[in-house]
Amino acid sequence: MSSAHNSHNRPVVPPAGIPDLGTGHGPDWLDKFLQDNLATVLEWRRDIHAHPELSHLEHRTTDFIASTLDDAGIVSRIFPGGTGLMAEVGPAGSEYRTVGLRADVDALPLPEATGLGFSSTVEGVSHACGHDAHLAIVLGAALALNSAPDLPGRVRFLFQPAEEIQPGGAYDVVEAGGINGVDRIFALHCDPRTEVGKVGLKVGPITSTADVIEIRLTSPGGHTARPHLTGDLVFGLGVLITGLPTMLTRRMDPRSAPVLVWGAVDAGKAANAIPQSGSLKGTLRIMQREAWDAAEPLLAELTTELLAPLKLTHEFIYTRGVPPVVNDEESVELLREGIAAGLGEAAITTTEQSTGAEDFAVYLDHIPGALARLGVWDGHSKQVDLHSPTFELDERAIAVGIRTVVNVALAALKV
Repeated sequence: MSSAHNSHNRPVVPPAGIPDLGTGHGPDWLDKFLQDNLATVLEWRRDIHAHPELSHLEHRTTDFIASTLDDAGIVSRIFPGGTGLMAEVGPAGSEYRTVGLRADVDALPLPEATGLGFSSTVEGVSHACGHDAHLAIVLGAALALNSAPDLPGRVRFLFQPAEEIQPGGAYDVVEAGGINGVDRIFALHCDPRTEVGKVGLKVGPITSTADVIEIRLTSPGGHTARPHLTGDLVFGLGVLITGLPTMLTRRMDPRSAPVLVWGAVDAGKAANAIPQSGSLKGTLRIMQREAWDAAEPLLAELTTELLAPLKLTHEFIYTRGVPPVVNDEESVELLREGIAAGLGEAAITTTEQSTGAEDFAVYLDHIPGALARLGVWDGHSKQVDLHSPTFELDERAIAVGIRTVVNVALAALKV
């Protein structure tokens, strides 16, 4: 590994050469765990990165997590769908608090173009969102906390499948009882705009919603020379493409910041023929929960109104995704306490609400918690966004992540 080179002629640094930025912050048992095991945790991350699996197909990944936990003497339970699992460490009993730590484990249907020595070996699939890092962090935290003396409560580790699809796998975890008995829950998400060694915090909404809209149009069809004798289907699609996003901003509170963007349009083959069918697909993102709850009936109404003059039949299909992640204030303060303890006050930074979505929001509909943004930018390379084939992360973030979630779990158990 140490002698390998990627396509940019940069040496691939062996895991043993990647430092722990929080060394010495303690607790002593965590310092020792990372000193002895960080290279192994990084090897886990690279192995998962090289073998990505799509949503609900994470069988190898699930087996890897389960066997690693089993080797450490930690019992796990695979979720009913056959992928993803949960495990716990610490004393059991109603007198103890239980804190949840969540990692998502699925990959994206995107090719990898990083040239890393441990690049994806699966054609057209990659961990372009950092879920391999999330997994390694929470798995490392599980083993670290299992070595902790006198753990003051119980910690549950949720390795969630299918975060990248709508509706997300968090719904399945909740249905399977994954958060039953959990008092508070935390998660990290890689942030390529934040420098490694920093963790971004925000009270309140930190992500957006994400719903999928599909509209199918039908028309008798006809000749483009005589559109008045039929329903001009392509024109109707155009009306919706421009009209729906515009009307939404006039009928919805602008403070909710609705963002409707079309990603796919399909109709016709011939230049001189009005087609009989066509479709339009896109995503809707909204920054406020109340507006999200009202969005589906409003868009259905606007679609009908816009198409009314055009003699077209339509089918409106709305796939509701996830609400915004709304961070509980007390949970953010616990994150702040944990980061300060594990990395120092200088590691804490602020972050903004994103128009991206995260199904961690589903857990927060049931229990308090918070999502933090983990800096993964090395500070000098060009910043590449998530879901890009060239997305890379600075692996120093792995130890930062472990220190963060371990210390926030300890802080939350003492509340």
